[in-house]
Amino acid sequence: MIVNKKTAYIGCLGMIGIISTEFGVIGVLPQIAEHYQITIDKAGVLLSAFALVIALTGPFMTLMASGFDRKKVMVAAISIFLVTGIVSSFAPPFWLLLTVRILPAFLQPVYISTAIAAAVASGQRKDEHQLMGIVLGGIAIAMVTTVPLATYLAGVFTWKASFMVQTVVSGLALLGILKMLPPMPVLTRKSYGSQLQILKRPSFLISIAMNFFMIAAWFSTYSYFADYLGKVKQMDEKMISYMLFLFGVTGIVSNWISGKMLSKSIPLTTAAFLSGTLLIPFALQYSGGNTGMTILVVAVWGFLYAPCFLNASAYMISAAPHALEFANSLATSFGNLGVSVGTIVSGWVIATSGIAMSPWVGMSFGLLSLTMIGLRSLIESRQQQAECYS
Repeated sequence: MIVNKKTAYIGCLGMIGIISTEFGVIGVLPQIAEHYQITIDKAGVLLSAFALVIALTGPFMTLMASGFDRKKVMVAAISIFLVTGIVSSFAPPFWLLLTVRILPAFLQPVYISTAIAAAVASGQRKDEHQLMGIVLGGIAIAMVTTVPLATYLAGVFTWKASFMVQTVVSGLALLGILKMLPPMPVLTRKSYGSQLQILKRPSFLISIAMNFFMIAAWFSTYSYFADYLGKVKQMDEKMISYMLFLFGVTGIVSNWISGKMLSKSIPLTTAAFLSGTLLIPFALQYSGGNTGMTILVVAVWGFLYAPCFLNASAYMISAAPHALEFANSLATSFGNLGVSVGTIVSGWVIATSGIAMSPWVGMSFGLLSLTMIGLRSLIESRQQQAECYS
């Protein structure tokens, strides 16, 4: 079990590097928009395009990499993230910034599914959700450390400092993987056909839809976190960095709690945290200009948001337990499609109706996601009844 946790923690370190690159840009979108003289929704393409590439290529890249040594796959993925951070920190022309942002997206789902598979591989089945939670906990840790730090340094110096933070984290992650992980060859390679069989299962297809709508719901607002707090709540860059820190702190706690809860009931745990997409818009609306109330809402927001990727992976894997890596890659891909669509749709609404409307876009997606959970539960209940009578 010690070896398993060590592998999981190294996977977590790499996850921090990945999330620092993907979401670190959220806190500096307003500054990037100002630097390149573009609108905030156009600057948001730096996030949505990254996510869209993952959504379109993730499953195929994961299938192609499924037979390679897991350590080598993780090293290759993090290396590209390192190069991206270095180039971005020099503030290249916007087209080049967008290009180097997109490149690591091709291997992001490969890294995540490989790191989770490596952590879970030799562990006991009863501990798999906790091991997954350690790896995916890197998301919450990045939210509490590197993402707010990048935003803070961008306020003190320049937005380019945020990419320097990403470069350092990716470099540390690469060093950790190289020095601390043993070679991890895949001993038994599953055929592509056996893994693709899960796409014939109605419960799995519904789980894909749930994942997509859930992530779209959260990122409809979170993608514009800095802009929302700045324009609607009148917070400066320093205060926004504190809010990102608070958001991540509560997220670390909830990620651990979610890992425990998933062992008891995956559907109920997923639905419980997803309820935040319905509660947060009202809470943000009625907190008004009260800074104390807004801080409380941000804390609750971070608590309910943080486990969304863990819950999505667990929910999808529960419908395809024999194709863990491929199911994980699909969870990552459709989750990132949700990031892309949520960011794009919310950006369009912001451009036409103002930034204050973004949480309500999230609530709409949240309702659709909860509907998918109910639909899958109904289908599985009927299947169980049919099996009892047969």
